[in-house]
Amino acid sequence: MEKPKNKNFANTASRISAIASSVMDLHVRIALQEVDREKTRIISGAIFLAIGSTLLLLVLISIHILFYLFLKNYNNWNTEYNLLLIIFIDLFLAGLSLKLGGKLAKGPYLPQTLEGLGKTTKAVLGKK
Repeated sequence: MEKPKNKNFANTASRISAIASSVMDLHVRIALQEVDREKTRIISGAIFLAIGSTLLLLVLISIHILFYLFLKNYNNWNTEYNLLLIIFIDLFLAGLSLKLGGKLAKGPYLPQTLEGLGKTTKAVLGKK
């Protein structure tokens, strides 16, 4: 009785790995088509995003330092409490950003992506 279970598991594992490679191939193909069309725009955009992200990180660090100094000067709390307040504010803003980002990432998608996801779902469910 062990052989049917192992054979079923191997069959399922091979189907899942085939589906995963199919999905990756689809996404790589679509990404390569995008890159081929507008290489200059994508490279320039990536450079400006990197510069903007670096500057934004420096600004956020500066704001945290200033906020800490403000709290230190205008209340009588211990250092730990001031840092905890900053951490909780950051945690709230991070959760809000993730929630908003998740809603924005829901779509719309390219037709090729939707078609590939449909084929993948049919393959997983065993439909033709």
